Amino acid sequence: MKAAVLEAYREPLVVREVPDPKPGRNGVVVRVAANGICRSDWHGWSGDWPGLFELPHVLGHEMCGVIEEVGPEVRDLRPGMRVIVPFSGGDGSCPWCKTGMAHLCDDPITVGFTTWGGFAQYVAIEHADFNLVELPDAIDFVTGAGMGCRYMTAFHGLVDRARVGAGEWVAVHGCGGVGLSAVQIATALGANVVGIDIGADKLALAKQLGAVAVVDAGESNNPARSVREITGGGAHVSVDALGIEATCRNSIKSLRRRGRHLQIGITTGAAKGDLSVPIDTIVGKEIELLGSHGMPVTEFPAMLRMVAAGRLDPGKLVTRKVALEETSAVIAAMDDYDTLGFTVIDRF
Repeated sequence: MKAAVLEAYREPLVVREVPDPKPGRNGVVVRVAANGICRSDWHGWSGDWPGLFELPHVLGHEMCGVIEEVGPEVRDLRPGMRVIVPFSGGDGSCPWCKTGMAHLCDDPITVGFTTWGGFAQYVAIEHADFNLVELPDAIDFVTGAGMGCRYMTAFHGLVDRARVGAGEWVAVHGCGGVGLSAVQIATALGANVVGIDIGADKLALAKQLGAVAVVDAGESNNPARSVREITGGGAHVSVDALGIEATCRNSIKSLRRRGRHLQIGITTGAAKGDLSVPIDTIVGKEIELLGSHGMPVTEFPAMLRMVAAGRLDPGKLVTRKVALEETSAVIAAMDDYDTLGFTVIDRF
């Protein structure tokens, strides 16, 4: 099969022929129909997570496609089924998996990182009965690929972790893929959304997706104060969708008393997982700090129902479709945050 292979960190991916995958006893092989290119792929390409995988490696974790082969122990899946491959999978046997929280599995299956991923024509999925989600016929593959990581992560974060309610103010710091997903989802939940970014194109798209106000963090001397002024005292929920110190601090400082800070963005290799946060603000306002990682497969039905009903439209975030050969250039452009919405590979 053809794949875009990472052979050295921060070097162009090499598109070449590699062996076709084979299904394990409890696994399947999926023919990839579409795969999003995510900032997490950029982290992997940059070498931010040493030891997570060995080189050469095939990235790609936002995919959907059609099952081609099934292993002998697979019970519920069959060739020809259309499926989404959630990136935060589990082994199905640990205590977290058994209580419906496979995204926190003790032995996680993170396709594209712990195993080879979807920057290829085919991908092998382990524990497939437990980890795959059937894609309804009414949802096209490009839209389905948009739900495999950033969108589902925002959904889980806002619905399950931050418990966003109708009428609340939600501030989204960083309007990249996951941030714009949060804008659309929070709007669908009935919240009033403020989008914060330094890119005019990203802020314009945030408005199209439902934001009632936007803040240009490059022009504002104090983005957190701007949010507090817009919201009449501060947001009820604020999301750091980027994972740098400026957005994390601004997110916390833009909250009202007893607000909820939702951390979705992960740090760069330079930060090594640590950011400085305004502790006195957290204490004085009794701020909740909430982390959010992926989404368990058990939450997919709720999200898919909202998509089927037209309340959510992940396809509106897809701004560009590319061929596999263009993947490397898209990832490299993320150095300068020079992407808008979702870029999806739909030609392999």
